[in-house]
Amino acid sequence: MNIDYNKILNRNMINVFKDVLVNIYKNGLVGNNHLFVTFNTNHKKIKIPKWLLRKYPNQMTIVIQHEYFNLKVNKSDFEITLSFDDTKVDLKITYDAIVSFADPSASFGLILNNNNKKEIHEPKNLKKESKIIKLADFKKINPNNNG
Repeated sequence: MNIDYNKILNRNMINVFKDVLVNIYKNGLVGNNHLFVTFNTNHKKIKIPKWLLRKYPNQMTIVIQHEYFNLKVNKSDFEITLSFDDTKVDLKITYDAIVSFADPSASFGLILNNNNKKEIHEPKNLKKESKIIKLADFKKINPNNNG
């Protein structure tokens, strides 16, 4: 049996995301902290209004910052109410659909490797790409340091 490193890494990165959401649930967002969360809208377990799905048929990025309501952090998904064009909208987003999340104020972000083909409706003619993660891509580089 081979070790599925991608699955292990992804599960742990999702746990980081869950911990961030739990922190926001308990403490709110303090200072300049805010999250950009990108997810696949075409995932079977996503619950968003049809008009929003028509506008974003593949992926969508939400911002959790000043106006968010009813945040619930569940085992396999999270729920949140956000305002779109002055209309409050309930979203239910499974962690399996998360593509990335970032807090620009903290210079922190993660790109997840969520490729559950059974759950995502995507065109069949897409090319497969290699899934190699380079540590250097995540390493913060100091421009004044040559190392």
